[in-house]
Amino acid sequence: MAATDTTHGRPHPYHMVEPSHWPAVGALAGLLTTLGLVCFMHPDTFGPGLQSFFESVGLWIAAPGMLLVLVTMFGWWSVVVDEATHQKVHSPVHQVSLRYGMALFISSEVMFFSAFFWAFFDASLFPKEATGFMWPPEGILTFDPFDVPLLNTLVLLTSGFTVTWAHHDIREGKMQHATQMLGITAALGLIFTCLQVWEYSEAAFGFRDGIYPSTFFMATGFHGFHVIVGTAFLIVCWIRSAKGHFTANHHVGFEAAAWYWHFVDVVWLFLFSCVYIWGG
Repeated sequence: MAATDTTHGRPHPYHMVEPSHWPAVGALAGLLTTLGLVCFMHPDTFGPGLQSFFESVGLWIAAPGMLLVLVTMFGWWSVVVDEATHQKVHSPVHQVSLRYGMALFISSEVMFFSAFFWAFFDASLFPKEATGFMWPPEGILTFDPFDVPLLNTLVLLTSGFTVTWAHHDIREGKMQHATQMLGITAALGLIFTCLQVWEYSEAAFGFRDGIYPSTFFMATGFHGFHVIVGTAFLIVCWIRSAKGHFTANHHVGFEAAAWYWHFVDVVWLFLFSCVYIWGG
């Protein structure tokens, strides 16, 4: 349904967004989170005399910020869901803009992982004196890639299959089966996270034990965070699908979740082949 252009008196396909407080709340949440984490991790930034003070208050500043981030995500996205489902103001043109926005967001995520892979390959292809001119560094006991990592690879590949199946079901109007496939996909995401937590608990090295542990935990941990976010995304889509929010011609929210999940799948394949197999 097209909105009405009250200025020129003619319909147009664009959605004129209502004024909202969520951008301001989100900005405040980001400021508190960033400031708190900086104070906690780099308390000497504000001078050695205040180091102990900022280290002690850092998490107390970051915690409300993180809570506000969650509140903003829930509140803002609830508004978007309402616009799409009940107000029906997301015209085909507006859906295209949402798809472009998601594509740009995923592109920015690619840059994040490119930086982590760059750090890993710089340290592994050109070992420095700090690593004894060898890779992996001496004393580092790496993970067996054909143990838990291989199992996690199979879990993620299966989840990519089920989310694609759900997409085809939605396009064909088979909403009940699509809901089942979404539930299976979200469950597989939870299984992946549990397996990775178990793997971390068995690690023979810590985050601060050198360049290999640092690059390993940053790359795999950041990916694990994305799996958690993607799983939450899929759970929301699962609930929305059960409530009948999606139709064969209007399911941009699900498409965004599926794109994000496929991106998580592809990144893991690079991690498994480059970090676990080749890098180990």
